[in-house]
Amino acid sequence: MSQTVVLKVGMSCEGCVGAVKRVLGKMEGVESYEVDLKEQKVTVKGNIQPDAVLQTVSKTGKKTTFWEAESPAEPVAKPAEAVAAA
Repeated sequence: MSQTVVLKVGMSCEGCVGAVKRVLGKMEGVESYEVDLKEQKVTVKGNIQPDAVLQTVSKTGKKTTFWEAESPAEPVAKPAEAVAAA
């Protein structure tokens, strides 16, 4: 099941971008990724789990969170509503 995971990653230079690309390049299931230094945004596509991508990118030592607006892993609904809908 292919999906897209969008992360906000605190990157300040091309060295940071290289570190993120290095860990994503080694990650199993990743089909493609895009790293945007200006936007501090990392988009990863593939047969991947959002939490696994977050953990992998966090290994770079950069502050990493799910991108609020687009991430399927961070439901906007309150947990009780999410459970009721499931």
